[in-house]
Amino acid sequence: MLLLARVIKLITGLVVAVIVVGIVLHLLDANAGNSLVSAVYDVAGWLASPFDNVFHLDSAKGTIAVNWGLAALVYAIVGTLIASLIARAAIAGRATWWRRRRGTAEPV
Repeated sequence: MLLLARVIKLITGLVVAVIVVGIVLHLLDANAGNSLVSAVYDVAGWLASPFDNVFHLDSAKGTIAVNWGLAALVYAIVGTLIASLIARAAIAGRATWWRRRRGTAEPV
């Protein structure tokens, strides 16, 4: 289960990284005609789509930066929380297994 927690942390990090790179590319006016930039925009836009139109600022860049930044923050918090809960469950399970093996566990 610790491996699962690590995989979730890795996926969370990749999702947040793609969104942050998308924000930076938007702020720097990267050429959307470039296939790599277009792919990052598409993936980051899809990941951040639940957070579209949460905030409306005067500039389009600011709106994208704030809404996508909110998406990255929420993904980071939720992913870390899920990975932490899985890791804690795995550690608790190991401790219980070890006590049962030594014969010190209380009967259920």
